[in-house]
Amino acid sequence: MKAIVVRQFGEPDVMKIEDVPLPQPRGEEALVAVKAAGTNPVDTYIRSGQYAKKPKLPYTPGMDGAGTVEAVGPGVKRFCVGDRVYIAGSVSGTYAEYALCLESTIHALPNQVSFEQGASIGVPYGIAYKALFQRALAQPGETVLIHGGTGGVGVAAIQLARSHGMYIIATAGSDKGLKFLATQGVHYAINHRSEDHFEQIMSNTNGVGVDLVLELAAHTNLGRDLKILTKGGRVVVIGSRGPVEIDARDAMSRDASILGALLFNASNEKLKSIHAALGAGLENGTLKPVIGQKFPLIEASLAHKALMNSSAHGKMILIP
Repeated sequence: MKAIVVRQFGEPDVMKIEDVPLPQPRGEEALVAVKAAGTNPVDTYIRSGQYAKKPKLPYTPGMDGAGTVEAVGPGVKRFCVGDRVYIAGSVSGTYAEYALCLESTIHALPNQVSFEQGASIGVPYGIAYKALFQRALAQPGETVLIHGGTGGVGVAAIQLARSHGMYIIATAGSDKGLKFLATQGVHYAINHRSEDHFEQIMSNTNGVGVDLVLELAAHTNLGRDLKILTKGGRVVVIGSRGPVEIDARDAMSRDASILGALLFNASNEKLKSIHAALGAGLENGTLKPVIGQKFPLIEASLAHKALMNSSAHGKMILIP
């Protein structure tokens, strides 16, 4: 089978397509014929060697994907050959024609959800759900600021918050991005390149501030996020590319909380709860992943270069 293989950490061009042996499922493993693979920023950090936990070389990248079950091990109980599934974690990597997965990391994909949409679920919707509901304990009626609303995680967070009855403020970096946010049902969209965008947020909330911030760029925004919180407000840090300086008095004066959220820290029980909720949202149509650019598998390096472009809208997909 064809698969992307990384034999040394480095720039995107270290990813090469190769012929590799077809994995064989054992025990509670299933082999999935990958129809679409999702790309995530964490994939780029791992590939570059900058991630704290590095895979053993060589390896095939990718945690997210969707396709049909090709074969199952004797311990698999919930799935049969031919079932449509989305992948949220893989033993062998999803940047390939086939991916070996534990049964616990594949989930039923409703017929009305495309394979490309299925490949958009695992990491983006998983971390958005964890941040909103398992870390911040978000409540209907609260105001949430989603700092960076046009990417895969931002779109997921918007849809989850909207279905939960929250008032949503989201940011983008261009007029095109602002128009895109409007299509997602955001109540107030703002350009984060505007020097006064934090002041505009306070004005939109009549000076009260927001209950919750989902922060995808804490290295840039965290210090100012604390200043726009209501009393008892929370900031959940989902992404950061470096250190940041804050004034702790801004947190003290508001009884504010700064919370971290990393999907890989979720227990099996928490993951089961996350995907039960996501599955229900996919079935009833409240969750509709948005596809951005699509690349053939052989152009994985181009996808990684585009992935780190902050103007990206929706999820970037590889097609084997």
